[in-house]
Amino acid sequence: MTWAIRVAVGLGLTAALVVLGIARPEHTAVDDAAAPAAPTSVVATVVQATTSVAPTTTRPPYEGWVDPLSSGEPWSSTVDGLLTFRGNPTRSYYGRGPVPANPVVQWSFPDDGSLCSFSSVGGESIQWCGTGWTGQPTVYEQDGERWVTFGSYDAAVHFLDAETGDRRLPDFPVGDIIKGTVTIDPDGFPLVYSGSRDNFFHIIATDRDAPVELWSLAADAVSPTMWNNDWDGSAMILDDYLFEGGENSQFHIVKLNRGYDADGLVTVDPQLVFNAPGWDTELTNAVGSNVSIENSVAISGNTVYFANSGGLVQGWDITGLDEGIDPERVFRFWTGDDVDASIVIDEEGMLYVGVEYERANSRSQEVGQIIKLDPSNVDDPLVWKRDERPYVDSGVWGTPALYKDILIVDTDEGRVLGLDRMTGEERWNMKLQGPTWQSPVVVDDVLVLGDCDGVLHGFDVADTTAQPIEIWSVTLGGCIESTPAVWDGWIYVGTRAGKFYALADDSIDTISG
Repeated sequence: MTWAIRVAVGLGLTAALVVLGIARPEHTAVDDAAAPAAPTSVVATVVQATTSVAPTTTRPPYEGWVDPLSSGEPWSSTVDGLLTFRGNPTRSYYGRGPVPANPVVQWSFPDDGSLCSFSSVGGESIQWCGTGWTGQPTVYEQDGERWVTFGSYDAAVHFLDAETGDRRLPDFPVGDIIKGTVTIDPDGFPLVYSGSRDNFFHIIATDRDAPVELWSLAADAVSPTMWNNDWDGSAMILDDYLFEGGENSQFHIVKLNRGYDADGLVTVDPQLVFNAPGWDTELTNAVGSNVSIENSVAISGNTVYFANSGGLVQGWDITGLDEGIDPERVFRFWTGDDVDASIVIDEEGMLYVGVEYERANSRSQEVGQIIKLDPSNVDDPLVWKRDERPYVDSGVWGTPALYKDILIVDTDEGRVLGLDRMTGEERWNMKLQGPTWQSPVVVDDVLVLGDCDGVLHGFDVADTTAQPIEIWSVTLGGCIESTPAVWDGWIYVGTRAGKFYALADDSIDTISG
């Protein structure tokens, strides 16, 4: 990635970005510790939301890892909640409604101070604050109570009561900032999986009086490696296996061997059963050593998909993994430039990829910055592409959202696009204050999206052929770089001003455990 502070244009924005230090996700300066202004709300025409429910299906059991038809559906039948970045193995589940009709801040965290710490960039120690890319909180039920758990730029994982914002457990400190989204165990084990910039991927038990690390994986535990030792991706857990890419540029699979001890406390006995470089010689000859994996792996059918900072989209066949057969790379497509957004997979197994525009090479100009791929057509997988490169260091950082018959994508410059999923043709577009790196969230026909002025917006997108209508907005302060979580009438999101917020209608019922 290019880690350069953006010089912003627009009334008051230049000064604001100097204070915020907005930079690329592997970021340079972030200095957003100033206390945010009191949040304000603006409500326009209100659309009556309907409550979404987990889909009922009569499909026969799928004989494989992930049923492609589960795209857009909740992940776990055991744990109720939004458990990982973009909610499920295909990275296509955004939460459960209703969406608040007139959201106001119900609580913020912490009560005093800000979520800030110092982290080194290029040998210089810089202050980072709040939550950033990707930074989506998780919301879930544990022991009959609702939790919200997230990592942040104060170098800690936080475990909060979803209704009050009070700590359910003490904070779990790590050695450096957390940029990614934690994953909650989908099978009901009281475990949280989190990366960090501290060189380690952590497995944390939450069934004690305080969180306890049960295991960690060092970025240099495998060889060879390239680039650095961050862990930004949100892990995927399936059938006791953990799938994770690292900024060491390696793809890792860990057999967790979860269980309980004689006292009823959760245990793990992890074994690294597979790892492989996410690069090949052809890629490094083209782009050099910046081939780190920052996105979250996606899985459909028997294939794990991810991409890297060298722009290589790839699929690994895991059909025989549980029989001791090593995964094999079965799909390769080079976009030409950095892909940090997670790959999204629809019910037909099609891949939707957001690409940055940093290298300005001929390949990235040829294939574009928003891409639909058909991995079953390995020789010519490009279905359609869209160019979104108004300047160098532009393109797409946020993970696209599948919604009905469109794909919703936001770009670095603040454009938000509704594209026909079949053709890539533009249905509508609108402009927010960029850079917009968070991933669009659509629940109950409402698009929830923040901007870099610190405003969280709600848009009516029920008619996918019509221009979205803003139905409410809430000013939180600080660039909203991380992705919101929507769950049962609540919205949870952090900003770069150092605070984490919970919003709901003032008439919201008490959360029932």
